Amino acid sequence: MRRATLSRTPPVLVLALLAGAAAIAQDVPSLAGFDRYVRQAVEDWETPGLAISVVADGAVVFAEGYGAQRLGAEGQGAGVDEHTLFAIGSTTKAMTAALVGMLVDEGKLAWGDPVIDHLPGFRLYDPVATREVQARDLLTHNAGLPNADYLWYEQDLSTDEIVRRLRFVEPAYSLRSGFIYQNIMYAAAGELIEAVSGQSWGEMVRTRIFEPLGMSRSVTSLADTGGRSNVAHPHDLVDGRLMEIENASVDPVAAAGAVWSSVHDMAQWMRFLLAGGVTPEGRRLLSEETIEALFRAHAIVGPEDFYPTARLTEPHWTTYGLGWFQADYRGRRVDFHTGSIDGMVALCGLIRDEGLGVYVLANRDHTELRHALMYRVFDLLDPARARGGDATGEIRDWSTELRDLYAELAAEGEEARREARERRVEGTQPTLPLERYTGRYQDPLYGVVEIGLGEDGGLRVGYGRRAGSVQHWNYDTFRVRWDARWRGESSLSFDLDRNGEVARLTLDGLRLARDR
Repeated sequence: MRRATLSRTPPVLVLALLAGAAAIAQDVPSLAGFDRYVRQAVEDWETPGLAISVVADGAVVFAEGYGAQRLGAEGQGAGVDEHTLFAIGSTTKAMTAALVGMLVDEGKLAWGDPVIDHLPGFRLYDPVATREVQARDLLTHNAGLPNADYLWYEQDLSTDEIVRRLRFVEPAYSLRSGFIYQNIMYAAAGELIEAVSGQSWGEMVRTRIFEPLGMSRSVTSLADTGGRSNVAHPHDLVDGRLMEIENASVDPVAAAGAVWSSVHDMAQWMRFLLAGGVTPEGRRLLSEETIEALFRAHAIVGPEDFYPTARLTEPHWTTYGLGWFQADYRGRRVDFHTGSIDGMVALCGLIRDEGLGVYVLANRDHTELRHALMYRVFDLLDPARARGGDATGEIRDWSTELRDLYAELAAEGEEARREARERRVEGTQPTLPLERYTGRYQDPLYGVVEIGLGEDGGLRVGYGRRAGSVQHWNYDTFRVRWDARWRGESSLSFDLDRNGEVARLTLDGLRLARDR
């Protein structure tokens, strides 16, 4: 594959921001009308706040905010602008991969180094995989692990403990033979960075990325946003009503997705990547060879593991680099990644051959408007249009098309829930009195689940920082309704031993034995 170049199209003039939108030179593809399109799309998707920046040929050609930092907020300082901080979620992963690349450039690490050479305590379930997992494998989602987010999501475990428990996670496939997206190996990559560099992952991000790129508002954890102004708040649809929700901390697996940033700062990150690892001042932070490694395809991603947007974009191939999903779009290679954490979304999309980048942040849970805006920019700044030709017809209304697609997906989900309700056996009762199910259940991997009685006499469940009420479903199966309603519902079932006593429970597939 070609190395990224600054641009293969005629240079775009540096653009002035006029009245909140980009002014474009007459002889280049135009973003005229894009500001209006975004405003309408934000309204159509009922998104409280959104910000977007666009980079073309080394310049920030568009950077704007829309809506509010939180629902109901009004007045000066309440709106979203290009400096508003959002959780960038898993778009953090590209930074972690870049830090590993910097250590490779310095000769302190090689992509093919066994992880245990630098982290002697690193262990996987399979001893062969323990010996064979290399530094690059921590970044590619193909080291054999299933998704293991239960280890960090709303838990109180340290990063060290999360990585230690990897030894108990049974593989879903053999090393490098599949692809399952997960976050824990990126947490291990953060530990690797610290072991090799002698600095914490957070300090490395600040000193090796934020400071040289002038990303002055960006921070490396949710905790670091405390006391700062101009910070977005998360929102989600709860029981049919859009409302503000609590932030979910990613700090225990920080290297997988803990950064908070703005579209202004992330535009500097995109400029750096599109320039092949060189800052605007001409300082090289990553070698050309390492940039090539970061964006080289390392794993094949099947349709079931890719984004639903593929139903509309119809890519011919989908792969994963080091912190980047990859696909073709209308004959153009796209490197991109989303970020999603409760009530917050992000998207970074690059067409490196054209020096084009788009970054979107929003404060509503899984508002896929982010994809719509990325593809809209890609269409507007298609080089074919710059040459006066357009073989693909009118620019598509991605906002409308994707709203229709996700409405269809939501209907499919509701149909699946309806079918599950129909399979429920009515009129059954739990085998035992409810108090007989109470107790402490634990597992070396999953930790501890507590079952108790609530004030109303019904069962209550506690797992990490989550708590919820338990409602009978059928037989010895129950449904958990989490107190934080945006976290949805879970399935809970109990197994009895031959003496008729409760021996274990299963919570969303996690099996824990009852303490005796």
